[in-house]
Amino acid sequence: MAEQVAVTQDIIKLLEKIKDVKYTTLTTLDAHGRLHGRPMYTCAPGNEGALWFFSEKDAQKITEIQANEQVGLGYSDIDNAVYVTIAGTGTVVDDRAKIKELWREDFRGFFPKGPDEPNLALIRVDIESGEYWDTPGNVLVRAFAYLKARTTGEKHHPTPDEQAKVQVDVPQ
Repeated sequence: MAEQVAVTQDIIKLLEKIKDVKYTTLTTLDAHGRLHGRPMYTCAPGNEGALWFFSEKDAQKITEIQANEQVGLGYSDIDNAVYVTIAGTGTVVDDRAKIKELWREDFRGFFPKGPDEPNLALIRVDIESGEYWDTPGNVLVRAFAYLKARTTGEKHHPTPDEQAKVQVDVPQ
């Protein structure tokens, strides 16, 4: 029987796990109901429990989010063995002030006209739930887990700091 995973409402811990991981895979549903993923740069986690992304207004992902707001995000920090999945609601935001607030000059490679580009929009993902895996990366910890498995036949059981599901209270 599989062990139970800790459940928390601590969205801050979830955001902490991805604060240095800028690239994610944003997954939407296409017109045929198939999953469609693409890499995206995370601009900033908002204090309101949302994540922000830049996009062209006429991009396929915008059409897909407008048709079905449910999205998934997948983050991986391979060097530190941290993995995070997020399920949420995507919203297309056309707010010039917010675009200018989140703008970074290195985005100009993708959006040459800058923050005043009329075809530029934001995608806001409000986090509904997530899960993280922060596996032991230290060689000694992995060695201990290996020795424990070899001598006792028991596997490593992650602590709530290493793995947990985050369930955000969604207003009804």
